[in-house]
Amino acid sequence: MTDQTNQTDRTETGARPVRVRIAPSPTGDPHVGTAYIALFNYAFARHNGGKFLLRIEDTDRERSTKESERAIFEALRWVGLSWDEGPDIGGPFGPYRQSERSDIYRKHADELVAKKAAYHCFCTAQRLTELREKQKAAKSDFGYDGFCRHLPEAEVQAKLKAGAPNVIRLAVPEGETSFNDLVRGEVTFQNSTVDDQVLLKSDGFPTYHLANVVDDHLMQITHVIRAEEWISSTPKHVLLYRAFGWEAPQFVHMPLLRNQDRSKISKRKNPTSLLWYRDQGYLPEALLNFLALMGWSVQEGQDIFNLESMIRDFTLDRVTTSGPVFDLQKLEWLNGVYIRDMAAPELARRVRESALKDQPVDEAFLLRTLPLVRERMKKLTDYVPMTAYLYSETVNPSAQDLVPKKGTPQSASAALTAAADALQGLADWSSPAIEQCARQLAVTLGMKERDLFMSVRVAVTGGPVSPPLFESLELLGREKSVARIRAAIGKLAAG
Repeated sequence: MTDQTNQTDRTETGARPVRVRIAPSPTGDPHVGTAYIALFNYAFARHNGGKFLLRIEDTDRERSTKESERAIFEALRWVGLSWDEGPDIGGPFGPYRQSERSDIYRKHADELVAKKAAYHCFCTAQRLTELREKQKAAKSDFGYDGFCRHLPEAEVQAKLKAGAPNVIRLAVPEGETSFNDLVRGEVTFQNSTVDDQVLLKSDGFPTYHLANVVDDHLMQITHVIRAEEWISSTPKHVLLYRAFGWEAPQFVHMPLLRNQDRSKISKRKNPTSLLWYRDQGYLPEALLNFLALMGWSVQEGQDIFNLESMIRDFTLDRVTTSGPVFDLQKLEWLNGVYIRDMAAPELARRVRESALKDQPVDEAFLLRTLPLVRERMKKLTDYVPMTAYLYSETVNPSAQDLVPKKGTPQSASAALTAAADALQGLADWSSPAIEQCARQLAVTLGMKERDLFMSVRVAVTGGPVSPPLFESLELLGREKSVARIRAAIGKLAAG
């Protein structure tokens, strides 16, 4: 294969109205890579006033499930990518599930056989296994050896008449096959490296290659934007377009998402389920921003942008070809930026739906708590552990944490007793008044402020790390705050 960038040959839209698609297989949790490729298809379509289609490639009958299909719909809608045509909303080129298009594929496979561009193969599973073992032993390239390609026509017809199990394979011609990738330039394959791929399986269902080409043509897809792992399959598709006498779409192959070690992203090293990111409290707009950065360059130094600005500025010449590293730490940072920039009522709604789910929530109280934690939140779900002490009736601090480093249980108990008494008699229960009272108390006791404040913090929140102390006390209220401090004194007395 050769890959030569040729800028002058690039053309983004051609003459036809832009039509692109995403075509996931419903064989498991919806993959974050599906959202990544869908995003670029969506942005390209919207930028050019075109159509974005969703097609379900469910010809793997053993692994495809309706549950997975529904999860794909749910995940793509959650992330904010809506489609113009699809199996759930219909359209002029349906059906949009491949399992409902079997007759179409059979018809086109037979057409290829009639044109001598494909042929029936009767090889048994045993023969194919033996062939692979011989190729492995000889350290030669794997691939079908063309055994059935040159069977006499009479023998082929006799076998078909007898009902012999068979598949239909692509008859790859000699020579080379080239195509122009709008990002990578001209790519050429020697046909000797292209296998006589199975197009129609013995059960009558198509393989990806036949169904993909037939559907893209009949659905008038103008641009195929997909992951670079499909580059090696593209010459097979180009040969199919030529055999049918059809105009091929423009091809764009996006860089693969990669783990830190540069391997293809996999669930063994990174969470890959799109719904996992939703359930963990990531914002869909932050995730889209992050995925865009994986394969598209914006102005130097600009990391934050929304979907609308991406659509407005989108051009394929900004697509990068280097394998982007899927860095969860950067995604968390980006998610935190979005959380901090979000209007308080909207953030409250997101927290309620993502982190609190069906729990009854006092909306006013929720809004009052957000300023305490939003600067430290990286995900929506961080809200729950950060504010648990505000919602709990009691906390259970460690006696060891209640004592400053250079203090004793007795000195800590005395300081907390003084704090409880001072707070109990405070006239104005507001964070500024509480802070003034606490600072004055430290002076009176001759303590370092940080030691006194730490003991009080542990007593009222349950741990040494918490949101701002005085605002927390105000939200907890006088009765609960003082009760917790007195309970901590009892814990110190008990040893």
